[in-house]
Amino acid sequence: MDDPVRKHPYPDALRPDEAPAPHPLLAPVIGFLGTWAGQGRGGYPTLAEDFAYAQEVTFSHDGRPFLRYEASAWLLDADGAPLRPSARESGWWRMQPEGRVEALITQPTGVAEISVGRADGGALELTTQQVARAPTAKEVDATRRRYTLTDGDTLDFVHDLAAVGQPLQHHLSAQLHRGGAG
Repeated sequence: MDDPVRKHPYPDALRPDEAPAPHPLLAPVIGFLGTWAGQGRGGYPTLAEDFAYAQEVTFSHDGRPFLRYEASAWLLDADGAPLRPSARESGWWRMQPEGRVEALITQPTGVAEISVGRADGGALELTTQQVARAPTAKEVDATRRRYTLTDGDTLDFVHDLAAVGQPLQHHLSAQLHRGGAG
């Protein structure tokens, strides 16, 4: 059977035989592209105890000036084995001139964040501008996320949270490795 996608002159992002060329506005975040995995620690005043978690984050693009963002996390037991799924997120990082970023991040728990920030020199910081919540979602008022490339294959992640009556403060940190190594 003929493949209509291969015969039609779609942009290279839709061609299964060719990877799309990155849009020039992606230059400040080009190092983030790919899948990153690793482990981290988390805690919050409303939780009984701190916890260990594993995380996988994927950044991809289709040739337009934004990154697709996907993140999954799993709680770990004392031996580092997965206990159960934890956070899930997906969204888009819309790149603007001069490294400005507008991010839309949604969670299946009923929280959607619109954040703004800047990418520069292998680091990106996002701070919420607005949080929308489904009627039954947990109260989340603000977040701040920092992603830092510490070498070509390590991505440090820090997430601060203001939720359930608590002020903005540290919630999560992880060290992720390109391709999931380590």
